[in-house]
Amino acid sequence: MKTLIRGGEVVLKEKTEKLDVLIDNGKIEKLAKDIKPQVDYKIIEAEGKTVIPGIIDIHVHLREPGYEGKEDIESGSKAAVAGGVTQLCCMPNTNPVCDNAVTVKYIKIREKEVNLCKIHPIGAITKGEKGEALADIGKMAQAGAVAVSDDGRSVMNSLIMRLGMEYASGFNLKCLCHCEDINLVDGGVVNEGKNSTLTGLKGSPRAAEDIMIARDVSLAESLNVPVHICHVSTYSGVDIIRSAKRRGVKVTAETCPHYFILNDDIITDFDTFTKVNPPVREEKDRLAIIEGLKDGTLDCIVTDHAPHSRKDKEVEYNLAAFGMSGIETSFALSYTYLVKSGTVDICGLMKLMSYNPAHTLGLDGGEICEGGVADLAVVDLNAKYVIDGEKFISKGKNTPFNGFEVYGKVCATLVDGELKYEAKA
Repeated sequence: MKTLIRGGEVVLKEKTEKLDVLIDNGKIEKLAKDIKPQVDYKIIEAEGKTVIPGIIDIHVHLREPGYEGKEDIESGSKAAVAGGVTQLCCMPNTNPVCDNAVTVKYIKIREKEVNLCKIHPIGAITKGEKGEALADIGKMAQAGAVAVSDDGRSVMNSLIMRLGMEYASGFNLKCLCHCEDINLVDGGVVNEGKNSTLTGLKGSPRAAEDIMIARDVSLAESLNVPVHICHVSTYSGVDIIRSAKRRGVKVTAETCPHYFILNDDIITDFDTFTKVNPPVREEKDRLAIIEGLKDGTLDCIVTDHAPHSRKDKEVEYNLAAFGMSGIETSFALSYTYLVKSGTVDICGLMKLMSYNPAHTLGLDGGEICEGGVADLAVVDLNAKYVIDGEKFISKGKNTPFNGFEVYGKVCATLVDGELKYEAKA
């Protein structure tokens, strides 16, 4: 059966246009005005709404296997499609760590069982994410891993990191680098600055992130291999990446909504939902992140979706787990604070959330075009709502955006042309 999305404003790569979208066998068969429906077509009415390419979130923690109390592949997938996410890449810091082909295959099996969004496993760079010996990257690539990372930890040994980059590039995989000099962090839980002093919470300096960004960019440059920098949070980190790109270094980078919306004033009420790694930093960092998104220094918007149970967060700040749940709100937050503010237009936003992530990791999709994969979301850009973490589908209710008023409600999500989510009226 063919599906016809009728009457929506379609976000193409360079422009938006009011078009119908005809889908057949998981592909976009036709984009045109006033496509005449046949009797057996499934009709999705999109009049007054916008059709966007499905969001591709290349930095998500699904917690399974091992931490299913925080999230599992089913609950995370349900949350993803509710947020307009059609593809996601899950990080390897599970239990056991995803550092072998068996665990990669397990995740792919669970993807098929759940049958909602597309899930691409990211394998570990080192065995057990211990930073001591390389994982079997080749076998993980053959099993379906799309990248490697020790996310949650930096590979502190520079020789091991070099070997990991070389090994991964041989299988056309990128290293996704969590940049944090753990010795400089020294137990810090928030950004080091005025507010860490006021609250008495131990600070983590920008240098802890910047030093490792510089190292990994330098390795990529000397080896002439690509590298991807995760969750950039500092103004100086943006400058390092911008300078590297101007020299022709094969570097891409990402950031998250909490880094371009919030600053570290949020920590002063000791709400543990604000505890994240790297930490939310100062206003000049927030503004630099926005400029980096605007000028192309930062390629992707991701969530670093890190769901936690209540017991992980309902403790004193120093003991609370790092991380925020964000996959259901990333589009609305990004649309509200980047498009409605005039920083980028809707085409530019979808480049950051769909097109660039696809090209960064070599995934299918990321744009709406004839013959392309029918991974789509229908959104109401005029629909306004207030974020309430207690209503999240994700098991993780830990959002710092409770009470924020946003625009951009996801009405429907299609994966390979199949309706996987439809909002309640």
